[in-house]
Parts: sequence; C-alpha cells; structure tokens
Amino acid sequence: MKYALISGHAHAGGRPAWLAFLVDGFERRFTAFRAWYSDRLETALGHRRAVVLGAALAIAGSALLVPFIGQDFFPSVDAGQIRLHLRAPPGTRVEETEQLVSSIERTIRRTLPQGEITLILDNIGISANGINLAYSDNPTTGAADAELLISLARDRRTGTADAVALLRQRLRRDYPGTVFFFESADIVGQILNFGLPAPIDVQVVGQNKPGNYAVARALAAKLGRVPGAVDVHVHQVTDAPDLLFNVDRVRAEAMGLTQRDIANDVLVALSSSAQVLPNYWVNPANGVNYPVAVQVPQTAVSNMEALERTPIGSAGNAGGPQLLENLATVQRRSQLAVVSHYNVQPVFDVYANVQGRDLGGVAAQVDRLVNQARPTLPKGSSIVVRGQVQSMRSSFLGLGSGLAFAIVLVYLLMVVNFQSWLDPFIIILALPPALAGIAWTLFVTQTTFSVPSLMGAIMAMGVATANSVLVVTFANDQRREGRSPVQAAHDAGVTRFRPVLMTALAMIIGMFPMALGLGEGGEQNAPLGRAVIGGLLVATVATLVLVPVAYAAIHVRLEARAARRLEPHPAAVPLGDTARRRNRPPHASGPASWEAWHSSGCCSRWERCPSSAEPMPSTPGSRPTARPASRCGWSRPGGRRPPCRSRSRARSRRSTPRRSMRGATVT
Repeated sequence: MKYALISGHAHAGGRPAWLAFLVDGFERRFTAFRAWYSDRLETALGHRRAVVLGAALAIAGSALLVPFIGQDFFPSVDAGQIRLHLRAPPGTRVEETEQLVSSIERTIRRTLPQGEITLILDNIGISANGINLAYSDNPTTGAADAELLISLARDRRTGTADAVALLRQRLRRDYPGTVFFFESADIVGQILNFGLPAPIDVQVVGQNKPGNYAVARALAAKLGRVPGAVDVHVHQVTDAPDLLFNVDRVRAEAMGLTQRDIANDVLVALSSSAQVLPNYWVNPANGVNYPVAVQVPQTAVSNMEALERTPIGSAGNAGGPQLLENLATVQRRSQLAVVSHYNVQPVFDVYANVQGRDLGGVAAQVDRLVNQARPTLPKGSSIVVRGQVQSMRSSFLGLGSGLAFAIVLVYLLMVVNFQSWLDPFIIILALPPALAGIAWTLFVTQTTFSVPSLMGAIMAMGVATANSVLVVTFANDQRREGRSPVQAAHDAGVTRFRPVLMTALAMIIGMFPMALGLGEGGEQNAPLGRAVIGGLLVATVATLVLVPVAYAAIHVRLEARAARRLEPHPAAVPLGDTARRRNRPPHASGPASWEAWHSSGCCSRWERCPSSAEPMPSTPGSRPTARPASRCGWSRPGGRRPPCRSRSRARSRRSTPRRSMRGATVT
C-alpha cells in the first residue's frame, strides 16, 4: 500500500507531482522570459549605434556620482562602546579632576535614555609607574586628564553614533572650560588610527616652537569650521603651571650641599621618597612586597611660604639642616605639559575627528586649509597630514592600481587565448557598466568607498568577465559555421542566457545576507556585498545586451572592410576587358559567383596567367575569354598569388607602369 500511494502521486518521470508542477511552471515562465529577451535583443541588434551610444552616455553619467559617494578607510561599527577623553584646565589636581569626572558621569546618565548604560569606567590622572603608563591612554598628559569607558546595553534603541553626537553637544554646553574628544572604542578603529586619538592628524614640524604653536592654533580654529570635522584640538598643552628652583650653588657649596641634595629633598617633600629612593618591605606572612614611601603631609606644604621652609640636609653637612629659602629662589612659570617628536623633529599635533560625513570629504577640505597655511609657516617648518587619512589614501591607490592592472592582465591573457585583439576588447566592454552599477548601488544605499567595497568591485569584475567570455566564444563558434555576425550575436545571447543568469544570480543571492549588514560587526562586510550585487546586476544586463550588440557592430564592419579590400581597382584591370573595367571579377558574367571569386584569393593587382588555354564558358552578350589553370585565372607573374591590398594602396599606385600578358607596358 505504501509503494502504491507513492507511485500514484509520482510524476511520470519519477518526480513527485508537486515538484514536477513547480519545475514545469518555472520552465514555462523562463521560456517566455527568454523569448521576450530574444525579441528585445533582436531590436537592439537592429539599432546598434543607438544602444552603444546610450550605454556610453549612461556610464559617463554614472561617473558624476563618484564625488557624492565619499571615502572611508573602513566602515564604522556600532560596537556598543563609547570612549570619552576629557581634559580639565592645566594644573588641576587629581582630586579636583575626580570631582569633575563624577559630575560629568551624572550628566551622561541623564543625557542617554534610562537603562541603556550598563557600565561607566573612569581612569583619572596619569600613573608614575612605567608599566601602568604604557597601558594608559595616549592623549593623557597629566593629572587634569581622564578617560571614561561607557558600555551600552545590547537592547538599546539609540545607536552608538547617535549617543556620541548627543553627548558631544551636551557636554560642551555644560562644561565650557573642559576639552572633550571621543576616540575609537572598537578594536578595528584603534588599529587603523595606530594609537592616535583621531583619524586626522595635522603635524606642524619644526624647531621654532612658539611660531609653530601659533600656526597650529590658527589652523585648529579653521578646521573647527569645516563641516563634519569635530573634536578639533591641539594635543600639546603649553600653559601648564610650573615652579622653577634656582639654586645658589656658591652658597650651597659653602654649606656642604650639592644641587642633587636639594633636588632630592624637595622631591621627597612633594612626591614621596618613591621617586628618588624606592624602598620595599616584604611581609613575612605571605611574602608580598609593599612599597614604603616617606612624604611630607600635603597640609604642611599648602602654600609657597611653607614650601620655602622645607629643611634641606645631607649626611656630610656639618652645619645642620638649612631652609630651602636660604639656598634657592622659587619662580612661577608655565611650560609644555608634553613634548612630542616625530623623526627627531619637535611637532605640534592638531587632531580632528569626523561626524556625519565621510573621511575623504573632510580630509579634502583639510588639505586645502593646510595649503593655505603653508605660506605662514616660520622658516624651516613644515605641515604634514598623517593618521588614518594617509593610510586610506595609500590603500586606495594600491587597490585602484591593482584593479586596473587586473583588467589589463586579463585582457592580455584573452588576447593570447583568442588570438585576436578585438574579441577580448568586446569581452571587457561589460566591465565599465559593472563599475557604473557599483557606483549607483553605493550611492543609493548611502555607502562610501572603502577597502571592502573595492574588494567587492574586484570580485564583480571577475564574474562579469567570465560571463562575457561565454557569449563571445559561442558567437565565434556560430560564425565558423557560416552564420552572419548579427545572427551569431543573437544566437549567442539567447543560448547563453540561462548560464549567464545562473552564474550571476548565484553570486547575488550569496551576497545578499552580507549586504544587509545584520549582526554584530556586520557593517564591516556590508559594502563588499553591496558592491558585488550592484556590479553584477548591471554587468549581467551589459553581458546579455551590450556585448552581443558590440560584437555584431564590430564584426559587421570588419567583414564589410574585408569585402572592399577584395574588390579589384579599375586601374589594375588589363585594357580591352569591359567587364574588368567595370570593377568586376574576370568571370563575373559567368556562372561563378562573387563568393567563389572572393574565396579564390584574387586581389586588386592582377595579371593574366600565361598558362591560360581552356576557354571560359560565355553567356549571351559577354566576351569569350580563355580559362586559366588557376582558380580565378588571374595572378601575379611568376605564379605566386599576392596578398590582398587596400583600395587606397592600389589607387596610390595607379600611375605605376604595369606589364600585360604579352609584354606590353600599360599605364
């Protein structure tokens, strides 16, 4: 009973009825669609010039979209983390910075929607330990700096970029005396920035520090007005408060003290003995080392008078301790909180971030402002744009050159394979439409040019080339069987319709989930999928329409040119032959056809064969002639058949004396 039921519902071909119904329905619709395409292709082949001109105009118009697409090194990722750096006024104590950070943290929680923040981690000040300093934030310059790491909830409604925009606007309004800038929180952005706090780094390089700093401040003010440029600031702090102790070395030597003794005692009083004399105590109970430091209570050195009364002494000082005010004078001043060098040269860094605009567009305006600022530089100074912008431009140049080189290399490889220069050219005609499709797709989806999108463009070029090879190869096979170029192009498009669609749709369907950019980190690969889909959609249409039309147009023109070259010129025909004076083949009036005369290999310069003996069949009204032993009866003296020449060469030698069959010279 089981097998009877199965066999009763099965199709005659062994397939289930429902599957056979689906397959038959699909085949009927696909056949109708291919018939519709055949009619459209036939119409396009009848208007070849209009089709080629329209395609060229469409590709040229698509090139106008490139400036509106924008450029980014890599797409930004919604990582759910925010990295905020703040800088209080120079000289702020770490305790005051902590209070400021607490107030800013409360403002952040009030600004973002409730429940969307899971954790806020604060790193305040700078560590004196070398190991901790290596792992600290690079922009940190002193106790007035702090870094806030904000972790957002997974089920949040506000995107990371939108949250950053809200905080940037709110914090600058509520805390005007504090410098805020946001850094890359995801690992990809941190790697691309190479440790810098911003993707754009304008460096003013030179030995003239006051002049270079003035140029950097003026340039930062101009960059702050560029649309899309945010968090513009000069990294180096030049007005950090400082105390300068001028030691009277003569008086100190009279007291049996050295400048080192005075500096050590001042450091111990202000920063503990851990700076000049580290000491550790080992706990015998657990064997753990604990640092032991001696420091004057901060309440005892709360003003300059208390600091000047700091006792100074040494083991070799027989006169007893001395007060600091008796050995040195204290002077207030300001200096650089951090000194930066690049290739030994001192630099001032102007950092700029990007919001709501592509990195390439902002960098282009930055370049214009930098060029305007070059004449104002002090002598011996220079301005260099570095950071992620420099890496992006070098990567784009390499990928663009690689794409162009790949197209040229594929073309040369096909030239060797096809033994022709024109057929590979027809094949690569599908590549410019593919590039136009990529541009349109990126423009419509608001996706910028990036490394993933350029990689997708290279992938689309390969598939488009393979599909064009299928069409051109089949058309060549049809022409070898005697079909005309138009018929061969039409048959190639219709016959290769199914495999071309199968190849393109397989790639498009496979890239569709990637193009949606779903999931964590999906934004990184979305441009690749969108570029492949857009390029293949347009390249497939070009392969099925533009390539056959171009193939027919080029080969029809080539065959017409070859036919004109095979026609003899009147000046090359012997005198007295009316048929030859009319620029016809010697036996045009006989039963032989034009094709037989063309296939015989005769050309524009002919002479009667001396071996002519057999009479040629004549028709009424024609002049009887003798049939030569050769196929057409006309050849060059010596029996060697010459290669065909163009009509222009035959016309240029019209006045050259020629020798007839009987040896008479004719002109």
